Amino acid sequence: MVSHRQKRLWKYVEEGSLLKLKSYLKKHRDLEVNFSQGKRERSPLHLACCLGDDAVLRLLLKHGADVLQKDRKGDTALHTAVNRALKDGKTAFDDLVVPLKKSCPQAMNVPNNAGVTPEDLLQWMKHTKTAENMNHPSEVDPEKEWVDKLFGECEDEFCETFGVYDADDFLPVDDDEEDFGDWADRIRKEYFDRKHAEAQRLAASFSRGKRKKSKPEKEQEQKSNKELLEKMKREHEEYLARAARKEEETKQGKKRRYEEGCAATFSGGSAEGSTKLSYSDIPWPAPRGTVQEMVEVMLHGVDRKDVDVFRKTLRKQQARWHPDKFAQRCEARLEEKDKQRILETVTALSQELNRLAHSLRT
Repeated sequence: MVSHRQKRLWKYVEEGSLLKLKSYLKKHRDLEVNFSQGKRERSPLHLACCLGDDAVLRLLLKHGADVLQKDRKGDTALHTAVNRALKDGKTAFDDLVVPLKKSCPQAMNVPNNAGVTPEDLLQWMKHTKTAENMNHPSEVDPEKEWVDKLFGECEDEFCETFGVYDADDFLPVDDDEEDFGDWADRIRKEYFDRKHAEAQRLAASFSRGKRKKSKPEKEQEQKSNKELLEKMKREHEEYLARAARKEEETKQGKKRRYEEGCAATFSGGSAEGSTKLSYSDIPWPAPRGTVQEMVEVMLHGVDRKDVDVFRKTLRKQQARWHPDKFAQRCEARLEEKDKQRILETVTALSQELNRLAHSLRT
């Protein structure tokens, strides 16, 4: 079970907030950094490698992050770092692979569930680049660059934007549904297998003497590459559509829980009850979010172009979170230790709502 402090640590790694993470780890020196989270069972070190954040990676290593910890597929953080280096080149290798290799040299020979070690990946990369350089010593393959760019944008977009779904506990999880990581691994494998086979053919042809490809061979290769690109584009679009649906479901779920919480806490019978309310008992729209994020949840689904409807919704929220009205309903029930914090948050919410209302009049 991941603790609240570990979730906070994960959030800082995900955001790339180095200074916050450094301060948090300094404050909580006994915090265990070797935990796994999400469907892919990744550790914070895996996440830092996925994001290419070498500064966060080095900080985690300094605080005892285990390079040998594996995710669901048996990959260590070094597998993730090497895969990143395959895509981004020498800079990623120096920033990610070198520190991990220096921290734990034996991790180079640790296999994943498929029996592949980081050393195997590096050797394969070296062999492939050698063969490609022999075939095209000074040429740049624009098609390969396009594929690499597409794949890189897909992976970066997921890690930085949609990685949040690993932590969603209110959406149904379909274990049979292919997630982005599975799709990316499969596409990468298909692409690398194709290039690996091409490198082997090139190496064999050079051992027999250089020869040009026949016209049918060139046409077949072009057709094969075109099919792969179309498949990647199609599946990428399908994934983005699925991710957008999940994001909308997430926002709708937060809005629904917020309204249900308000009804349970502020309704006539509940408001007059004797049960004490702590900070966590207040139906905040986004309990761990900023004031702006809370307001976004409140107003989700409201068409801001329809000024009358938007203004009506805004007035309802202003009345709900007006400091004086909130105090009349709930101040007597607030836990003394949390009272000041609750009232300050209510005031901040009210001020943000008032600011929005004022912007409609200008």
